[in-house]
Amino acid sequence: MSKAFVREDDAAQPEAAPADPAPLPGRRNYITPAGYARLKAELRALVEAERPEVVRTVSWAASNGDRSENGDYIYGKKRLREIDRRVRFLIKRLESAEVVDNAGRDSDQVFFGATVQLRSSAGDERRLTIVGADEVDTARGRISWVAPIARALLKARIGDEVSFHSPAGRERLEVLDVQYPPID
Repeated sequence: MSKAFVREDDAAQPEAAPADPAPLPGRRNYITPAGYARLKAELRALVEAERPEVVRTVSWAASNGDRSENGDYIYGKKRLREIDRRVRFLIKRLESAEVVDNAGRDSDQVFFGATVQLRSSAGDERRLTIVGADEVDTARGRISWVAPIARALLKARIGDEVSFHSPAGRERLEVLDVQYPPID
């Protein structure tokens, strides 16, 4: 009989977890102190509060008998896998994190943690803060230090013009101001 019709070997294989986004080899995992604290708080909440509650629910559901049609048991086990996957991810990210605190720095040059006021060639102004990959929030103007615009801005000074490739094509920006406020 063809192996195509028999899946005995594959049935014993555990479900493969999707690859966690991790920094590329040789690339640093910079993070601000506030970002590091947020990741630690999320890890603590998952391990100390959410996971024990789900374990109690799964234990209760398992004691009810037939697990094959027990929704609390099935979805609880699924949620436990999700929590455990996120816990492993957070532990890896925290272990590889390099906390950089440039708050209060007095410099006219752009480095990690800088909040930069920019003017485009069209005259539009915007404010961006360069943060770690785990802290990106484009709605609040927080971009990763590995983003093309951030890489173009790094080491630029007030008054400099930088250019980079964006999805819309080549863009030119003028650095108007550089500040290092505490990032919340």
